[in-house]
Amino acid sequence: MKCEHCTRKECSKKTKTDDQENVSADAPSPAQENGEKGEFHKLADARIFLSDCLACDSCVTAEEGVQLSQQNAKDFFRVLNLNKKCDTSKHKVLVVSVCPQSLPYFAAKFNLSVTDASRRLSGFLKSLGVHYVFDTRIAADFSILESQKEFVRRYRQHSEEERTLPMLTSACPGWVRYAERVLGRPITAHLCTAKSPQQVMGSLVKDYFARQQNLSPEKIFHVIVAPCYDKKLEALQEGFPPALHGSRGADCVLTSGEIAQIMDQGDLSVKDAAVDTLFGDLKEDKVTRHDGASSDGHLAHIFRHAAKELFNEDVEEVTYRALRNKDFQEVTLEKNGEVVLRFAAAYGFRNIQNMILKLKKGKFPYHFVEVLACAGGCLNGRGQAQTPDGHADKALLRQMEGIYADIPVRRPESSAHMQELYQEWLEGINSPKAREVLHTTYQSQERGAHSLDIKW
Repeated sequence: MKCEHCTRKECSKKTKTDDQENVSADAPSPAQENGEKGEFHKLADARIFLSDCLACDSCVTAEEGVQLSQQNAKDFFRVLNLNKKCDTSKHKVLVVSVCPQSLPYFAAKFNLSVTDASRRLSGFLKSLGVHYVFDTRIAADFSILESQKEFVRRYRQHSEEERTLPMLTSACPGWVRYAERVLGRPITAHLCTAKSPQQVMGSLVKDYFARQQNLSPEKIFHVIVAPCYDKKLEALQEGFPPALHGSRGADCVLTSGEIAQIMDQGDLSVKDAAVDTLFGDLKEDKVTRHDGASSDGHLAHIFRHAAKELFNEDVEEVTYRALRNKDFQEVTLEKNGEVVLRFAAAYGFRNIQNMILKLKKGKFPYHFVEVLACAGGCLNGRGQAQTPDGHADKALLRQMEGIYADIPVRRPESSAHMQELYQEWLEGINSPKAREVLHTTYQSQERGAHSLDIKW
């Protein structure tokens, strides 16, 4: 069966109606290991299908497929159970980091404000045995700030001889995998080198936080709660900075929907708990977000920064103009009657493919594009905005969009802790360590011409 997003002539992608080739190997649940029937035994036996991932599985190696099948709640409960046993040498500190785009899902599900939903989720996870619950907003701060600097540098270096623009965002793992494995070097050269919020969060937890707690990275089990399945794939791709000593930044990724399953089988009367921060006993007072309609807001923040740095223009309100469809929008800055900055947001694979075709033909007028694999953006990730039969839950998505829009916006430059982290953790804003920890390189392989000639 050919995948709906695949540009290859042959595709091995399976659907959920196919047999067991695409599922994880059978393994006893934590309850079975204890010889008893635990309250989460049904969920622990759940399997994750590669067809849930937006990246076509013809881009996933056999080894990655095995590892991806292990990215489920069973691994999470394995660590919880080990922590309950007497052998303290096998105990681990359990840390859960929650993506901001997951919180509107829980707010809608429990009919709570997003801050109360965050506290409800934190309290429940801690009742299971999780030690710390963070949000990934501070990691997105780093990703955005580094992307801002990189765009300004690329803009100033761009010329006919050195075509450094457009810069394409790299926060969406489905899009990055598609660029690396299908599109190849001509496109990956345009990817922003700033790491995604998930990758940065892995380093924050396994390096900075581990040092604060006097722990080795191997003694921390780090779980990411995310809106899409592609984040599982991203966890497998993460590099290993020397500070992590070979330990992955994220040990397990669970979707919002998987966490909701756990909550449905548990006790929702548990006491709510404030979300932790990386800074001692300080707690998060309320949920804030970045200035994006359904994402981490790279476009809006980079646009404002570029307007100020390059043209000394202060932009308060970023005005989007829908073009081909609501998932392809444009933002421009004019100076003296001339458009000097032209940014775009391209969500969903149809818009991405059109963007790539125009870029290849040299008819692409944009300096920067925020690229997301999911139509509708991160809120519409397949791990949370789906009906039981696998279709997009449009009513739920509209509700989540309204909830997300009401969350107060906080700009990354306003974070009181960013300068502290740059100096104490990374040895300076433009230090070699900051470059190593906050930036990445991309794999690429040349593809046949047919990869770019498909009409969508």
